[in-house]
Amino acid sequence: MDPEARLEELGIELPPPPKPVGSYTTAVISGDLLFLSGTTCYVEGGLLYKGKVGGSVTLDQAYAAARQTALNLLSVAKAELGTLNRVERVVKINGYVNSAPGFDQQPAVINGVSDVMVAVFGDRGVHARTSVGVSELPGQIPVEIEMVVQVRPG
Repeated sequence: MDPEARLEELGIELPPPPKPVGSYTTAVISGDLLFLSGTTCYVEGGLLYKGKVGGSVTLDQAYAAARQTALNLLSVAKAELGTLNRVERVVKINGYVNSAPGFDQQPAVINGVSDVMVAVFGDRGVHARTSVGVSELPGQIPVEIEMVVQVRPG
């Protein structure tokens, strides 16, 4: 499956890659692995949503936030690799959900990113995953997601 063609088929245009907001980089290649720093649901002009999931952010909104975060991660990967065709497979996704007390549907939120990876990469998008609820995330972001992908030589 050609992920670039698949994005076009799905009608998805990747946003500009988010820029670091601290003393780090958004991506590091080590061997055949690309490590993508945690990012969130940035859209042009700010955040798609802000707040705690299960509080001011609904499950559906959080899923959409995770989906937008997936697009931001793909944008960073494409900027680093030149093309998503270099992605051999999505290896691991770590998802952190800014959860209101009692909210326990973190896996349903992180499905927003997982569903995008499978839609874009097919079987190569199936990955290991962690979905964790946390009491706070920076700037009241609803989700933060990091990803590791295996890459082909370029």
